[in-house]
Amino acid sequence: MSVQLILAPFLAFIVAYFLILWQVNSPTAPKVLDYPNPRSLHSTPIPRTGGVGIIVGILAAWLSLATAIPLALWASIGLLAIISFIDDVKTLPVLQRLLVHASVAMAFAIWQIYPSYGGALTFVVGLVILWVTNLYNFMDGSDGLAGGMALIGFGCYGLSAWLMGNDLLAAINFCVMAAAAAFLLFNFYPARIFMGDVGSIPLGFLAAVLGIWGWMQAVWTLWFPLLVFSPFIADATVTLAKRAWRGERIWQAHRAHYYQRLVQSGFGHRKTALLGYAVMLIASGSAVWSIRQDAATQLWLVGIWIGIYFITMVIFDYFQRNRSGNEQNNCN
Repeated sequence: MSVQLILAPFLAFIVAYFLILWQVNSPTAPKVLDYPNPRSLHSTPIPRTGGVGIIVGILAAWLSLATAIPLALWASIGLLAIISFIDDVKTLPVLQRLLVHASVAMAFAIWQIYPSYGGALTFVVGLVILWVTNLYNFMDGSDGLAGGMALIGFGCYGLSAWLMGNDLLAAINFCVMAAAAAFLLFNFYPARIFMGDVGSIPLGFLAAVLGIWGWMQAVWTLWFPLLVFSPFIADATVTLAKRAWRGERIWQAHRAHYYQRLVQSGFGHRKTALLGYAVMLIASGSAVWSIRQDAATQLWLVGIWIGIYFITMVIFDYFQRNRSGNEQNNCN
């Protein structure tokens, strides 16, 4: 397995890199363009098929680990990638997409959770998987952000699994990290290609289920994956809650996420991505440190991060309201 820890991620990177390179540069490559809309932060049409390269790279590398990877995981990723690619080509109804996402999430929860923990926890875990699957898509709206978070997040999963002696889980996550790294070479500002739903939906699903898988194998606690991906989880969850509180249609396109507002404020794509990387590196680094700590220390760490996100969001909202008020007064 030690050789596969190097060779499998290398294969994932090579396959993803050259497939995405072909998509970007070849005139014969099929182009599914992302046209600007009210939610967009870009102003010109850009291909949104980069996720195909990510997923093909991951699955190609996983072939070397095929006997150890459950068939249910292969089937889940394949189904989500197919329905998401169809949605990229021609927009599908929201309920139709959610039905597929929910079915895959609940099927995985039943397979992994129900035999040991029963129906109540199975339902809760299924909802968590469904939410993380979609929130990753919500957070894929700024150059380099989702790709960089995948590189850092799954890299952290892989490192932690390796430190805890689980080489298989480490190799699985390092493959995802490597494919994301290849994509990021084309997606960092100014982006030449987006990952699209075909990339973001399966990555969100993997962030949830690989985190749960690590917990089921006693590699880490349930707090660990939540902390690793906490920058995405905090932004998407708080934004959704605020929009629901205001009575807005939460499934409609918008630009209310904190990262979107940061880009619009003049901070820009590049700085927003780099700030996101810094926050996630610190959060995931603290998560790795917490693996060998007692439960009380881990809970304190989670509480500290909740406080950090809450205070940061309150301050950001306060200054943005003041700025908007000052601009309106100047116009008057």
